[in-house]
Amino acid sequence: MHAANIKLQLTTNSPEETRQLGEKIGKLIQAGTVIALYGDLGSGKTIFVQGLASGLGVPDDYYVTSPSYTLINEYPARHTLFHVDLYRIDHPIDFEEIGLYEIMHNSGIVAVEWADRLHEELLAEHVSVKLEISDTESRNICITTYGLEPSNLLNKIQNSSPQSRRGRKDNEYFSFC
Repeated sequence: MHAANIKLQLTTNSPEETRQLGEKIGKLIQAGTVIALYGDLGSGKTIFVQGLASGLGVPDDYYVTSPSYTLINEYPARHTLFHVDLYRIDHPIDFEEIGLYEIMHNSGIVAVEWADRLHEELLAEHVSVKLEISDTESRNICITTYGLEPSNLLNKIQNSSPQSRRGRKDNEYFSFC
């Protein structure tokens, strides 16, 4: 049984703010979490993962890029980061053959770009991050949790937010996407 979904809607106004959001999540995330990323080309999915990598402690000499051709990149960190990109997948493939089943059920962090191409059974408990281009620099981001641990993560993010310390009401952060 999963905890109720929690949703957080926010806007970042630059690639750096999108990266900082990923970094904040990377600092708070628990081992075994899957992050499903959705958004058009250029919406900031890879920038978000770069921030996630930084928050997890991926060494600076590793440059995080989208694994468009290799499908999966692995980075050493506090929790191993597996960065998956399914953009070039045009037809159903054997996810077991490329090792996706194995990494989705390990103790690392799995960030999947173009997650809409995954089989739903792979996404039981997870964090969904939908990035939408608002203008050249701004992105509307909807983060939704599915399950207890992902919901705990989003609560930690909201509670560590500078805005929440300035007295804004929770409903200004937690809104339906």
